[in-house]
Amino acid sequence: MPDIGLMEMLVIGIVALIVVGPKDLPKMFRKLGQITGRIRGMAREFSSAMNDAADETGMSQMNRDLRAASKFTNPKSMAKDLMGDVMDDIDPSKFEEGSATRAIAEKKAAAQAATKERIAAMKAGEAAETSDEPEEPPEPVFAADTEAPEGPVKVIKPAERAAADPGPANVEAQAPQSERS
Repeated sequence: MPDIGLMEMLVIGIVALIVVGPKDLPKMFRKLGQITGRIRGMAREFSSAMNDAADETGMSQMNRDLRAASKFTNPKSMAKDLMGDVMDDIDPSKFEEGSATRAIAEKKAAAQAATKERIAAMKAGEAAETSDEPEEPPEPVFAADTEAPEGPVKVIKPAERAAADPGPANVEAQAPQSERS
């Protein structure tokens, strides 16, 4: 049905009043209502005939079976059905204070919260990787007691930093002679 608002209906009514006249306007609207009712009846009849034809050929049963089977082709919905409320948030306050069950529930709730944070971080990382914006180089970091060097600043990438960093095992081996004795 066309989307006709109140203002459109008012304009149509005024135009019809001018064109048809006040004496014949009720007859015209009655006739229009009858025609609209017949069209709706024919549409209902056609729809029911199509449904009956689908029932006779077995299409309705096949449609129901396919909808039921599609639940098992989607792994996410299948896992939700099988897991039920296991994946819901764990509430340790349901258990007695100081009980072993509450301690276990608190550990599981903490692990679940950490897992949710890791998932959110992974999604944020994936979104950053797929974004079209160029990645900005990290800002150089200077110690609080030193001043920024004059001239251009070289930004060291994490891979270069890891190669240049001797690590904790090599620090002792490279210590000056005066500290070793």
